[in-house]
Amino acid sequence: MCMKVANYIRVSTEQQSLERQLMITMDHAESIGADRADVETFRDKSTGTNTNRRELRRLLDSAGGFDIIITTSVSRLARSVRDFEDVVDRIVEDADTELHIISEGFEIRPDDSDPYQRAMLQMLSVFAELEAEMAQARTREGLRTRMANDEYHHGPAPLGFDKNDGHLIEAGNYDQVVVTLQEVAAGNLSKRKAARELDCARST
Repeated sequence: MCMKVANYIRVSTEQQSLERQLMITMDHAESIGADRADVETFRDKSTGTNTNRRELRRLLDSAGGFDIIITTSVSRLARSVRDFEDVVDRIVEDADTELHIISEGFEIRPDDSDPYQRAMLQMLSVFAELEAEMAQARTREGLRTRMANDEYHHGPAPLGFDKNDGHLIEAGNYDQVVVTLQEVAAGNLSKRKAARELDCARST
C-alpha cells in the first residue's frame, strides 16, 4: 500500500522563498520510503503568529487522509503554545496521523504517550512564542523611539499608522508592516524587497 505523505512549509512574507524547506521536507519524505511524486505539499506565505492560514487550514481539514505530515520546525506550524498544541492535537489525536518535525527530530505518533516527548514539544513551542514576542517588542520599541522625534508629531504618520486628532492609530496594514520589519531585522528579507512588498521607498 502506498504511503500517503504531506509536507507543510511556510515563510512569513511573499518575497521569501519556500524552496529550501521544500527540499528538506522532500528529502525526509524520501528517506522514510515515500515517492516524491506522490507527496502533497501545502504552502503558506503568512505570519506564524496565528493559525488562520489558508493552506494550514486546508491541511488540518484533510489530515486524516495522510499517514504522515512533515514540517521543518515547530515555528513553521505555530508561534504560540496554545496554537501549537491545537495543531498537534488535530493532526495526531483527531486525524490519527503521524507528525514529523525535522529540525527538532520529533516523530509524533497517535499511539505514542511518551511524556518526555510531549514536555519537550511544549518547551520548544514556548521558545517559538518567546522569539515572536521579542521580535514584536523590538519593533514596537523602535517605533516608540522614532515617534519621540518631532517629525512624527508634525509630519505624516509613519508606515503602518494613521493619524486621528493628532494621535497615531494602527492602520489597516499594520500587521503586514510589523511582520515585514521583523523579517528585515532577522536578515530574512532585504530592504529593497520589503519596500516593494509594502509599496514604499527604501528610505521609508
